[in-house]
Amino acid sequence: MPIDLTVLLQKKVRQSIICQTNGESRPIASARAIGQTSAAKSFTRIAMQVAARRPRTNHLDLAQRILDVARKRGFEPGAHLPEQQIASLCNVSRTPVRAALRLLTEKGVVQWEAESGYRLAVDLTSQATVAADLPSAEEDELADMILRDRSARRLDQTVTVGALMRRYNAERRTVLKSLKKLAEENLLDRAPGQSWLFRRAPDDLGAQGESYEFRLLLEPAALRAPGFRLDGTRAAALRQGMEMLLALPDAAFDSREFQRLDIDFHGMIAGGSANRFVAEALADHLRLRRLPGTYAGVNVFRLKQSLREHLTILDHLESQQYEVAADLLRVHLRLSRSQRPQAASRGAPALFGMISRPE
Repeated sequence: MPIDLTVLLQKKVRQSIICQTNGESRPIASARAIGQTSAAKSFTRIAMQVAARRPRTNHLDLAQRILDVARKRGFEPGAHLPEQQIASLCNVSRTPVRAALRLLTEKGVVQWEAESGYRLAVDLTSQATVAADLPSAEEDELADMILRDRSARRLDQTVTVGALMRRYNAERRTVLKSLKKLAEENLLDRAPGQSWLFRRAPDDLGAQGESYEFRLLLEPAALRAPGFRLDGTRAAALRQGMEMLLALPDAAFDSREFQRLDIDFHGMIAGGSANRFVAEALADHLRLRRLPGTYAGVNVFRLKQSLREHLTILDHLESQQYEVAADLLRVHLRLSRSQRPQAASRGAPALFGMISRPE
């Protein structure tokens, strides 16, 4: 991008100086020098403007926290969002709150009125993809690129800061922030010196088998353990998202949206566990499943079948039939492990078809 932009600017500058000065053309060497200088200045100015528009990570995080607080407190469209109240609820000062609210305003989630200030503009119970629409900070974008390249085996298991700086033409502090972000998500670990080591992801047959065995042990147990609580708002948003994705024809099916819904569904189960150790273990494992390519090789029919299984499990969770939901979850995980349709009629598996939606 920088090279193309500089060349374009140079061409425009050269064209603009083919004017006459006292009846004579300017020297070619002088024109080239002016073009290069002007192009460099223009490129620098544009780069600074782009950097200025890029949101900071803490503002993005706070924007998501504001949405979470509003959702949990049942804020409806039109609800007033006073800066001081939001700052108190999120335990921060008003300055970052103001920046986070501006981000949400740009995305149409919040509206600003001169008379009353900020107000909620959407129904958070039906906006399953609000968080996904938020812009990304520079280190977040770099972290995503690193994950994609690792998944595609373009990066070795061990990487260094210097190598990543050269590969992505990024500043040292940006690379370090990206690596620390991935480390916080338990996707890689700090190694001796300047090295970082990727954790093993469930992206091969052996690792996938171990992953499903781990989940078969813990996820149904999370539902059966006393004190499980379902996040009703999150469940409603998930149901809407899954039903919308199911309604699409196979050719338009979005596997990336399926991955987001799948991780969020199982994350909801992990988050509802009353046992914090079970919840943390499942949450850490789910982060590994964020890696691109984790769902490669699974056909659309199985993915849609999986969504229907999610919805059936969700029916029983909403009816507080946790034992039945746990049994269905175990069957669902086993079917997913096999990664192929289990019903000869190419419909829902027999167990799911026999269990009707609770009244």
